[in-house]
Amino acid sequence: MKYTFTEEDFNVFTHDSLEKTMEELKQHARKKLEHLGDYFTDYLTEITGDTHYSHVAQHARRKVNPPIDSWVAFGTNKRGYKMLPHFQIGLFKDHAFCQYGIIYEAPLKSEAAELWNQQIEDILNLGDNYFITKNHMKPEKLFIKDLNETDVKKAIDRLSTVKSGELMIGKYYSPEDNALKSDEAFLKDLKETFNTLNQFYIEEEPV
Repeated sequence: MKYTFTEEDFNVFTHDSLEKTMEELKQHARKKLEHLGDYFTDYLTEITGDTHYSHVAQHARRKVNPPIDSWVAFGTNKRGYKMLPHFQIGLFKDHAFCQYGIIYEAPLKSEAAELWNQQIEDILNLGDNYFITKNHMKPEKLFIKDLNETDVKKAIDRLSTVKSGELMIGKYYSPEDNALKSDEAFLKDLKETFNTLNQFYIEEEPV
């Protein structure tokens, strides 16, 4: 399959060796991330109204420890995405994800928190497979179905009050998910997920 993650893609992250992981990543999952980047760049530009660019993780700074995940990110800066709110499609060894949010390196955390504090009910109304995460580098997710209004508000407030604060909102895909049965199903589900996440989109230049 050209776009859909399969067992061999998830298995990329089961190796202890950096060399073996990177070799497998380049052969399998990265090609799909590149295809997904090409496919969704125009789509995200269309639904957000802002020009988006894709950035596939290269893991170039790693010297010893292998990556535990990989992704393609979509942001409005051609040179990088970490300094801006951005979308991501990616995978760990036991799940894939599609998410939107802001990480610790971005300067717009206060603007994001202000907007999302007004959307707590919308966040709580997301489907069972939706989550928030306060650390995009860890595989653990806080599923919306297990959270209440106070939980979500604390996570949003942490974004703006803690220097390392970050918050991503997204959808979780287990390897057995029906969305991963075919390219057609995966692309359709990702479009629906991006449309859902777009309600939390932060304008490039907040007012």
